[in-house]
Amino acid sequence: MNELIDAYLDYLVIEKGLAANSIDAYSADLAEFSSFMEKKEIRNVAMVDSTVVLAWLIHLTRKGLSPKSRARHLITARGFYRYLSGEKQIKSNPFKDVDLPKTGQSLPKIISVPEVEALINAGNPEQPKSLRNIAMIEIMYGAGLRVSELIQLKIQDINLDAGLVRVTGKGSKERIVPFGSKAQKILRQWMDTIRPQLLKHVRSDYLFVARAGNPMTRQAFWKIIKKYAALAGLSRQVTPHTLRHSFATHLLEGGADLRSVQTMLGHSDISTTQIYTHISKEYLIRMHQAFHPRN
Repeated sequence: MNELIDAYLDYLVIEKGLAANSIDAYSADLAEFSSFMEKKEIRNVAMVDSTVVLAWLIHLTRKGLSPKSRARHLITARGFYRYLSGEKQIKSNPFKDVDLPKTGQSLPKIISVPEVEALINAGNPEQPKSLRNIAMIEIMYGAGLRVSELIQLKIQDINLDAGLVRVTGKGSKERIVPFGSKAQKILRQWMDTIRPQLLKHVRSDYLFVARAGNPMTRQAFWKIIKKYAALAGLSRQVTPHTLRHSFATHLLEGGADLRSVQTMLGHSDISTTQIYTHISKEYLIRMHQAFHPRN
């Protein structure tokens, strides 16, 4: 790797005509990168994949580097690997789908799996409206829905037997997201028994209905989450979006890959999904240690 770095620096001097101070900065950044790879016993540039890259970015974060500094390191390494690709030293560029850290980007607020369970258990399934609320929380967390997507769900969007929900997201883009057995069970009870009781003789296409068969409002559902969080004794603030963030983080921590989570969340750009890797850094490191051939 060090020989290739030296060749790249020569290329920057001879072909690109970079000044000495720029070369010094590139050299320092690549030395940091090479040192990290050596500690991980990765001495072949072709062994670096996107998981290794993300683990390296986590390493830079733990060192206390600012988003601006991490972005500079990433630009340097990205240029190096672009050079290696042009020189046919690698078959694919692991930096291709890794976006720059955003300055001032805040981390999503999440709750733990036990806290999600406490939130759901705060409702009383013996009460019709409470069962509806539990079903809404289950499917929102189970499929990572936005609150606007949740309240607009129609009966025909749910396939209970397959455990799938069709979601219409931003820009009217549709996606199919699976949900688990617990959500299936509570949804079946809601759709087969409780929903018809609440509707009586009113017709409605909406899955979750309020008065007169109308869909629930965002504000009403936010109040439900706030009430259930208080009943569950959760000290931190919980919003509907907290459940979506928690869904993504728990998937990554459980072993899901970034592309799958991107698809389920309906993100058009994987860089939007990558914010969750900052929360799941322990998972990424564990995954690298467990699955990389050099560990």
